[in-house]
Amino acid sequence: MTAFALLLILAAAFIHASWNFLLKRSGGGTVFVWLFASLSALIYAPLAAAIVWWQQPQFGWIHYGLMFATAVVHTAYFMLLDRGYRSGDMSVVYPLARGTGPLITMLCAVLFLHEQPGVLAVWGAVLIGAGAFLLTGDPRKLRESRNYHAIGFALLTGCTIAAYTLVDKIAVAAFLIPPLIQDWAANLGRVVLMTPLAFRSRAEIGPTWQRWKKDIIGIALLCPLSYILALTAMVFTPVSYVAPAREISILIGALMGAHLLREGNTPQRVFAASAMVAGIVCLALG
Repeated sequence: MTAFALLLILAAAFIHASWNFLLKRSGGGTVFVWLFASLSALIYAPLAAAIVWWQQPQFGWIHYGLMFATAVVHTAYFMLLDRGYRSGDMSVVYPLARGTGPLITMLCAVLFLHEQPGVLAVWGAVLIGAGAFLLTGDPRKLRESRNYHAIGFALLTGCTIAAYTLVDKIAVAAFLIPPLIQDWAANLGRVVLMTPLAFRSRAEIGPTWQRWKKDIIGIALLCPLSYILALTAMVFTPVSYVAPAREISILIGALMGAHLLREGNTPQRVFAASAMVAGIVCLALG
C-alpha cells in the first residue's frame, strides 16, 4: 500500500467516525436518514455534473447496474446501522459492524476477485479485526439483554459493508466509474428508495429538520466525503488492503463513544488501539 493511499484511508476513517458520532448522538430514524441523504445528493450534484462534463465517461447497462446495486446495499447499510444505534451503545455497534466487514471483504476478494494479499497484510487484517472486538469495551455488555438486538443489527451491517465494498471496488477499478459519481448515485438511489418510507412519517420531517439541522448538514457533507476518499484509494489499491485499513475509524469512533458519549472503559480500548495500530503498520508494509 502506498503512502498516499494510506493517507486517503486515514483521512476517510476520521471523517467516517465523526459522522457516525453525529448519527448516534441525534437518535437517527428513517426521516433523519432520508433528510441527510437528500441533502447529500443535492450538495454533491454540481460536483457530479462537473465530473461527467469533464471526463465524459461512457456508461452502459453494466455501469448503471453497479450504481443501482450500490444504492440498494447502501440503503440497507444505513437502515441497519441506524437501527443498531437506536438499540445499543455506539461502543458496541460501531466496532462490531466495522470489524466484521473487512474480514468478510478480504475473504471475498481472495475467493472472487483473485486478489492475493501478502502474509503481513493478512496478519494486519487479523490484528485490526481483533482490536475491533476488544474495542466493544466490557465483554459483559454483550450479555445485556438491551444489546442483543444491537449486536444482530451490527453483524448484519458488517455484511452490507462487505457487499458494498466489493461492488464499489468492481465499479471504480474494473469499470472505471469515477468515485464521486458512484457515491453520488448511491445517495440518489437511497433517496428514491427511502422516499415512500419517509413520507409515511411526513409529519416528522419538519420537526426533525428543526431540531437536528446542524447534525443533518454535517452528515450530509461528511458521509460522502469519507467514502469518496476510500473509493479513490480503491482505484489503485487492492480492496483486501483498503477495507481493513479503513477500520482505524473504529478506534476514533470508540474513543468518541467513551469520552463524548460517556461509554467508558478506556484501558481496554488503549490495548485494542495498540493492536489496531500494529495492524495498520502491517498493512502498510504488506
